[in-house]
Amino acid sequence: MSLKSTNKTDVNTVELVFEVTAEEFEQAVERAYQKARKNISLPGFRKGKVSRKMAEARMGEGVFYEDALNQLINAELPEALVGADFELVDTPQVTAEKVSKTEGAQFKAICITKPDVQITDYKGIKAAKTVKEVTDADVNSQVEILRQRNARLVSVDDRAAQLGDEANINFEGFIDGVAFEGGKGENFPLRLGSGQFIPGFEDQVVGKNINEEFDITVTFPENYQMEEYAGKEAVFKCKLNGITVEELPEVDDEFIQDSTEFETLDAYKEDARKNLENNAVREADIAFDNAIMDALIAKVDTPIPNCMYEHRIDELVRNFEQVLSQQGMSIELYLQYTGMDMNDFRETNRNRAESEVKLRLALEKIADLENIQVSDDEINESLKPIAEANKMPVDEVKRRLPMADYVTDLRVTKALELVKANADTSGESGEETAPVEEA
Repeated sequence: MSLKSTNKTDVNTVELVFEVTAEEFEQAVERAYQKARKNISLPGFRKGKVSRKMAEARMGEGVFYEDALNQLINAELPEALVGADFELVDTPQVTAEKVSKTEGAQFKAICITKPDVQITDYKGIKAAKTVKEVTDADVNSQVEILRQRNARLVSVDDRAAQLGDEANINFEGFIDGVAFEGGKGENFPLRLGSGQFIPGFEDQVVGKNINEEFDITVTFPENYQMEEYAGKEAVFKCKLNGITVEELPEVDDEFIQDSTEFETLDAYKEDARKNLENNAVREADIAFDNAIMDALIAKVDTPIPNCMYEHRIDELVRNFEQVLSQQGMSIELYLQYTGMDMNDFRETNRNRAESEVKLRLALEKIADLENIQVSDDEINESLKPIAEANKMPVDEVKRRLPMADYVTDLRVTKALELVKANADTSGESGEETAPVEEA
């Protein structure tokens, strides 16, 4: 098979025309016949005993042509593309232009190619790296969280219910004097002011006393999830069974000893401050990285084939399916719970996929522009954790991984580090763009 012509027909699209000699085509047809022979059956012949000549006479001269062409395309097209000055990003669309026993075959391959993105000014990107100062108030809020976590509920019987109390109630709801499904509960714990019930319900419990029976009148919201109740007035017959409140412990060394591994309140606060400071540094690093990546994405304005976005969405969906599988759930069940179909779910991943494809293309281009290389030592060092986790030699890991893609990943990582190292962190960040979501 030989390449007859190359023609760029559109942005990121190349049309290739290949020719197959009559001899090559004849050999492919013979292979197709031999492959199909055991399954050919004709009247008067045993299965597998029909000659090629007889099969072509009875079933048509071109009966094996399609299989022959597929063999040629699958076996020889990849080799014919070696050395091409473009990189495919999708499976070529191949159509036969001419098929003849005497003249051979000619077919056309429409190839979607990787875009050659143009990117400049990637050094000196403005990206502020500001670490939030940790204040005494921040530390005290951590102490308060610990205090709230160790609160205990105490019964109250000498006053009426107040906002913030947990009221234990019985209730039954009626619409037009008829009890409705799902409107009844006994010994139900309701935090007053939580907004757990229909608007107005909890406010009407406030001021009631233990063992008091009372009616509450409310109107279901117009957008209520159960449409048959939406906008309707309901009366709930209620009884207040009890009131409990949170009792917060006093914060001192004894409390700290009982609830943590620290001996004193000061020691706990010191550790809390250290953790908050570490978190502040991590958050600043994440914000800085996102600003850098957003700026790079904004610099990519080269047309990108839609198939690249679709392939990335495919990967995101597969990754999500694996996460669900680890949790004992299928994607089908997840879609059922969320009320989406697969097309809807794919669209929820589109913005992320487009950003990630653009970022990847930008970093690959920077790696080329900067002639970033990865040494054997760097490759081996990066593979050590994988080898140790799987209890196998590094060389074995190399045999199992698609190393060309892996090396590209390492080059992309180094390209991002180069951009970050050359960023301008002295002022505000540059263009405001959509944040990149992590995979």
